[in-house]
Amino acid sequence: MSRHSKFFLDFDAALAHLQDEAAALSPTALSALSSPSPSDLATFRQVLSRLPVRRRRHASQMLVELAEENFELDFNALFRSLLDDGDAEVRAYGIAGLWEDEDPALAKTFMGLLRNDPAAGVRAEAADALGRFVLLVEYGRIKSTQAELIHDALLATFHNDAEEIGVRCRAVESLAYSSQPGVRDVIATAYADDDPRMCASAVLAMGRSADAYWRHRVEDELESPEPCIRFEAARAAGELEDRDAVPRLIELLDDADREVASAAITALGQIGGKSARQALARAATSDDEMLSTLEDEALQELEFAGDADLVLMDVEGDTPETVGEDEE
Repeated sequence: MSRHSKFFLDFDAALAHLQDEAAALSPTALSALSSPSPSDLATFRQVLSRLPVRRRRHASQMLVELAEENFELDFNALFRSLLDDGDAEVRAYGIAGLWEDEDPALAKTFMGLLRNDPAAGVRAEAADALGRFVLLVEYGRIKSTQAELIHDALLATFHNDAEEIGVRCRAVESLAYSSQPGVRDVIATAYADDDPRMCASAVLAMGRSADAYWRHRVEDELESPEPCIRFEAARAAGELEDRDAVPRLIELLDDADREVASAAITALGQIGGKSARQALARAATSDDEMLSTLEDEALQELEFAGDADLVLMDVEGDTPETVGEDEE
């Protein structure tokens, strides 16, 4: 019996389904494409290349969604084959699908796409994907020579004013994972940018940095008139486990923007404390099913974590006003 029998008949039957343009794509059928052999992969590439762009895009999107929903499915070989597709949207799905692949060799591929792909959407996905490898650098799982190349590629992208703003935003967000001293200046520069998209990315980066230095800036942005920035500030406050932000986060539970309210719920669950717990318990009775579910989950997270306090790094008690002074 085929190794794919629990999902579909077999790999060839799944490919036949993929080629049948009269049939709506079936998640069950596409699941059978998991863990292809080398010969299966070669056949998949041939079949995919003959499909209309719309079908290729839809199939690629569904593969990404299936991989996110079921960790037993392994489409990594398929996603890698999408990276040289003639359609930019398919290439972007290929990058997105590789979100769990930590093969250092992929970093070189993503750097090449970041520098040379003609589509801004693909370059943005590549910049975002490189953030995972910046984290691996921090964990000591990537060679120092490659680490420098990744850092330099992202830094060059951020400083390239001719690059699309979305690509530059993803670059600063990925750089935020780095502990290199110059990253604070990168975030500060992004934060001072006139474009609200870059400012939002800077606030996101503050949270990703796990650097308590940024707490006061994040607290300020919880009052931003821009929902996208309030959203990122709420997420950052949670990542920085900023207890001083709890009163404002509790207020944001009633924010007119549901995404902001959702971010505040998650942040309160990350920060914990008596006030956060009580606010989440009160809000769990909300008539809004989505928000009440999130609040229940946040309360469960607090129970699981034992409401323990975690200490974030606070480098030599620096304040935002001193950024860069010791690095010039």
